[in-house]
Amino acid sequence: MSPTPIEKFGPEVPDTPAKPPTPNINLQGQHVTIIPVHPDHAADLYDQVKGPENASLFDYLFDEPPASLASFRASLATKAESTNPWTYTIRLNATSKPVGMASLMRMDLPNRVIEIGSILYTPALQRTPAATEVQYLFAKYVFDTLGFRRYEWKCNDLNGPSKRAAKRLGFVYEGTFRQHMIARGRNRDTAWFAIVDRDWEGVKRGFEGWLAGENFGVDGRQKRRLEEFREG
Repeated sequence: MSPTPIEKFGPEVPDTPAKPPTPNINLQGQHVTIIPVHPDHAADLYDQVKGPENASLFDYLFDEPPASLASFRASLATKAESTNPWTYTIRLNATSKPVGMASLMRMDLPNRVIEIGSILYTPALQRTPAATEVQYLFAKYVFDTLGFRRYEWKCNDLNGPSKRAAKRLGFVYEGTFRQHMIARGRNRDTAWFAIVDRDWEGVKRGFEGWLAGENFGVDGRQKRRLEEFREG
């Protein structure tokens, strides 16, 4: 018996093109709002990332720790003008202050693929429900608004926290590209993770269940882990 077209070539993909990100988004959650990066955000962010005590925030980023407020402002001005990557500021709703940045990048529009990367979380954002909500808002934008089929997360294979975060957030590990690039003069093996569109509804339900107010006690501690909501 000859193979069917699906067996031989794979399933057909609906002709529903994805849309590229826009530089003027305003993604609002209960904890954070994601807006386009702007040089005016430099002062607030610089106060949270400056100095040797914060240099480790940049260990696995392509950007170096900022040498001065002026250089950081210039960097944000360059990012604000760039597309692919599109860089966004994460603003904490409670204070209206910027607490981080992240980029949508390496877009392959014909194949409807895009990546989240260059994630900078200041200490004020790290290990908070707001940090998780950031990833929910980006993923929802990528799948529900823009119509991408594949959403990627890549990191240095030595970056254990990033790999654990990817798995917790619902990204599936797909393999490690050995000697993928040279980063700051050193070899980088890159771990690849992805969420694809057929995963998204389950991942989305997990995010929304975890972020719901009833999942947190009066002390602010979670009652159930994010992974548990995806498991059912």
